[in-house]
Order: sequence, then C-alpha cells, then structure tokens
Amino acid sequence: MQSDVTDLKKNAAAYAVGLIESGMVVGLGHGSTAIYAVRFLAERLKTGEIKNVLGIPCSLQVEEEAMQYGMPLTSFEKHPVMDITIDGADEIDIELNLIKGGGGALLREKIVAQASRRVVIVLDESKCSPFLGKQRKVPVEIVAFGWNTHVMFLESLGAKVRIRRNADNSLYHTDQGNLIADCNFHEILNPRELAAKIKTHAGVVEHGLFLDLATDVIIAGAGGVRHLKRDRPPVVDKREI
Repeated sequence: MQSDVTDLKKNAAAYAVGLIESGMVVGLGHGSTAIYAVRFLAERLKTGEIKNVLGIPCSLQVEEEAMQYGMPLTSFEKHPVMDITIDGADEIDIELNLIKGGGGALLREKIVAQASRRVVIVLDESKCSPFLGKQRKVPVEIVAFGWNTHVMFLESLGAKVRIRRNADNSLYHTDQGNLIADCNFHEILNPRELAAKIKTHAGVVEHGLFLDLATDVIIAGAGGVRHLKRDRPPVVDKREI
C-alpha cells in the first residue's frame, strides 16, 4: 500500500515538473511529495532538457536536499517574484483550499506561495476531502513567549490543541524558532472566517489554512493524473513596471 502511495506522489510531482520551462525561478516546496519534484527538476536540468532555472527553497531541509542534487538556488533579495512554485498539501477541499504545515514549514511555504505567479499543488487522491479539517489538524505557528496563552486562545475558537513535539518529547521548533500548535477543529465549514479569527491574536505568526492561493492542483490517483486549475489575482514584480 505504501509503495502505491509513493508511486502516486511521484506521478503527481513528475507531471508538475513538466510545467517548468527554461529561465524560470521556481519555489521549491517542502514535504514528501514536493521533494520528488525537486529531484525530478534537478534531473531535467542535469540532462539539459531545460536550462537556467533557479530555485528558492521553502525550508532549510529542502535547501539541503536541493544542493545535494545540484539544483541552482537563488534568494528573495534577487528574485522577489517567482514564476511557479511546486508544493504539496496535507488536505484539499472541493474549492481547492488547503491545509499545509504538517512538515512544519507553513510560514515559509505561504510566503513563497504569495510571491509566486503560479502555485502548483501536488498530492495523491487520499488528501481530498469535502471539508478542510475532516482528515487533518490545522498547524498554527506561534511564538514561544506566552505559548500557553496562545493555546488558550485557539481552544476558545473550538480547537483541541496539542503543541508539536519531537520524537524525544522536546518541543518542535520551526526554521524561525517558533512553535507549532496542531489544532483539531474537525470539519471546517467556513475556513475564511476561521482564518481571520486566528490571525487576530498577538503571538500567532501564521496558520496552515492556505486559501485562494493554489492556481493548479495535480492529483494522482488510481485512474491517472488530474490537473485542476483556478484563477487568482496576478502577482506582479514591481521592478518590471
């Protein structure tokens, strides 16, 4: 069963990498599916199928992996707008909204997504739900100072909250040194309303509800690969105006 899921992840990632063209700046997503895209992209560059592609990683882990595979990297300082980002998701609803952050990189992932003209999400069909929250908890990145008060606030919104820990039971810290509160809201009928409420609290850095960000969703299943599209307001590089 696990090998079947792995194959689906690889199929979705390979399809998405086929959308990348020479000369693009690419956001490199974090997670088990997105990392296959990094590997496939590095291989296309190595064979010369495409050229002059630069990547901006969503996490330190992805940065290390990309460097290992010889993927040329750049920075936001040099390229504040990306042509395309390929990333995974923990759950997706029928409106193509997402829960992300299971790997702990939600803040950087959202920053990169917001700065991308095109956001391509790759996943296997098991991640599809009628409502967000049916399968996965919502990760919320919080500052360590006063963390118990942040947890109390999230609980007041109806969540059952657990602070994420490492395998040795030590507190998990993000690349920015923050904590992750995994919040079980069950089925989220109004994700926009919930997202707005979460961001009202000082100490909340960001949440894992990715709403209206995906432009393309690549879903691999037993019947093949589906490519769903949605329009969103364009991201403009003001240096080009």
